[in-house]
Amino acid sequence: MNDTAHALSACRTLWELVARRADLTPDRPVLLQEDRTLSFGELRDRAERVAAGLYDMGVRPGTVVAWQLPTRIETALLSFALARLGAVQSPVIPFYRDREVGFALRESKAEYFAVPGEWRGFDHTAMARRLGAKGVFEAYDVLPDGDPAALPAPPAEGTSVRWIYWTSGTTSDPKGVLHTDRSLIAGGSCLAHALRLSADDVGSMAFPYAHIAGPDYTVMLLLYGFPAVMFEHFALPAALAEYRRHGVTVAGGSTAFYSMFLAEQRKRPSEPVIPTLRLLAGGGAPKPPEVYHSVVREMGVQLTHGYGMTEVPMITMGAPDDTAENLATTEGRPPESMEIRIVDGEVRLRGEAVCQGYLDPAQTAEAFDEDGYLITGDVGHLTKSGHLVLTGRLKDVIIRKGENISAKEIEDLLHRHPAVGDVAVIGLPDAERGERVCAVVEQPPGAAELTLPVVISYLREEGLSVHKLPEQLEVVDALPRNETLRKVLKYKLRERFSGEG
Repeated sequence: MNDTAHALSACRTLWELVARRADLTPDRPVLLQEDRTLSFGELRDRAERVAAGLYDMGVRPGTVVAWQLPTRIETALLSFALARLGAVQSPVIPFYRDREVGFALRESKAEYFAVPGEWRGFDHTAMARRLGAKGVFEAYDVLPDGDPAALPAPPAEGTSVRWIYWTSGTTSDPKGVLHTDRSLIAGGSCLAHALRLSADDVGSMAFPYAHIAGPDYTVMLLLYGFPAVMFEHFALPAALAEYRRHGVTVAGGSTAFYSMFLAEQRKRPSEPVIPTLRLLAGGGAPKPPEVYHSVVREMGVQLTHGYGMTEVPMITMGAPDDTAENLATTEGRPPESMEIRIVDGEVRLRGEAVCQGYLDPAQTAEAFDEDGYLITGDVGHLTKSGHLVLTGRLKDVIIRKGENISAKEIEDLLHRHPAVGDVAVIGLPDAERGERVCAVVEQPPGAAELTLPVVISYLREEGLSVHKLPEQLEVVDALPRNETLRKVLKYKLRERFSGEG
């Protein structure tokens, strides 16, 4: 991290970070979207006007404002306007519907709710009215506007809870995760430190801005003073024109994004899919080693992958100058400010980037151990060089006849098979074994039909222990994924295949 970025990482609040960056490089771009450009100076000045408009509406320091908005320049302006006021904001992923949105509004006790109106064929305003939301207003092309002279002083400290993020809630109601400005700055600083970027880079946001990755990434832009291209709707190959037009040097999001870029590269192997691209980076989902090697070999760019979650936006990150072995097989190293403790194989975390807990005090009490470490539910170990290796989630450890089996180990091996596009290995209830091992495979176009005997033979040749071999194979057209970082939803596969075998 350079001296300027290091100094900025000590800012007490997000608004202080915005103001100091605007003073340093007011005319440099920060957000690019289609034909529009927002500079750092404009981000500060326009966000202050939006803050004044919100203040005129009745928003005050501590007021809870929920927003469910797409990845747009206006969304960033509204979010920073709320940060300027010291309001408590509760971002909601725009793909969520009545059940999740209603839960978030009730639990956060939101006094205002910003929506995009009708977006991608769905009427968010009508949903808000249907849910009885308070203070509903549309914030898409037009934002509240007012005179900044009427504003109170910005918040002076960044350790109060001003952010409520929502976990995915795959099998139960989502959890409201409590963050401060300082925890978000710490997370973004970790990402910036690891990736070794510069003011000459051009990044990209192909994920929902309402995801915890939104502030994580934006903090990095503010620390280093470079721009990012925003995608309101990301799909390949349609989005490639924007990557090329803006000269994006850093792209990514998660493993599914890497695979999508690879698929496009394979259409024309001799032509770089994005000529200016030098780095793919992301996290949020397991990365099979074969994906790393394929990206480096076929795309000619570096790939660095990290480990984060809603509760801790950035925990570890691979660095571009790490060894190929570490980049392929680990999640990178933590910054000095992140403490990792392994207890009975489980990863536990302590540091400034860790959330303050949950809206529900009972959930908070269960989430932290007696020494204040967050209990993640992830299984892994640290190497001698300090790199973190994740071997799965506790719930992804399949217990077959009393033996623990790592789903990730089998997935990593199957990813190397040419007839496997993507794979999820799950444990299914079994009266005889306790659990049986089931491999659910998504095949690439034109691949030969995969059978269980073929899979077993291949895994035997790869040296997998006999007791870990799958007893069930399911081939699906597409694995179920979430709408944020396109993580595979294993619970849906368990629900679908539990009665089969």
